[in-house]
Amino acid sequence: MKKVKVLIVDDHAVLRMGLASLLGAQPDIAVVGDAAGGEAAIAKAVKLSPDAIVMDLAMPGMDGIETTRELLKKRPGSKVLVLTTFGTSDGIARALEAGATGAIMKSAPFDEIVTAIRETAEGVRHVSAEIERILADDPPVPQLSQRQEQILESLVRGLTNGDISRQLGISVDMVKEHMIALFAKIGAANRTEAVAIALRKRLVKQ
Repeated sequence: MKKVKVLIVDDHAVLRMGLASLLGAQPDIAVVGDAAGGEAAIAKAVKLSPDAIVMDLAMPGMDGIETTRELLKKRPGSKVLVLTTFGTSDGIARALEAGATGAIMKSAPFDEIVTAIRETAEGVRHVSAEIERILADDPPVPQLSQRQEQILESLVRGLTNGDISRQLGISVDMVKEHMIALFAKIGAANRTEAVAIALRKRLVKQ
């Protein structure tokens, strides 16, 4: 029997070991390696050629989104299954946009995770029902421009329009124009709502 080769990527050692142990008990699955971060994951994926990569979404440094994007540049055709505890839609949607084959919650039953891994290895898109509900109930924010991201990060830091103007080297009027466009895009009525949405949806790195 040809086994599905799996690479596990998660910054929590206990989760990596536990998942490796459970998956290793499956007759058709072989865990060929694990990684605690994005750069190590990319290097091991290139070296080990796994059929499926189980990818944590929230990792320090390179998160699962960036790792997925960079991995697919280095090893096109890689099959990534996002395994996440996030209850927000934006990170999941961005991971799928970056090229992940599927996504499932860490709280899903183990047999569903195994099924998702098998389907991912075959290139079948597996997005769990819970993930689908999250995406439907809390639609992801459209992709922000680089300037809008800078403005939003500045708002989260509590900077005034004048502070932002000096920091970005643009006029206060231009700051206001970017802010209006930003608020419309993320569905915020004011600065306070914009910051709340940014934090809830994890739109900025803290």
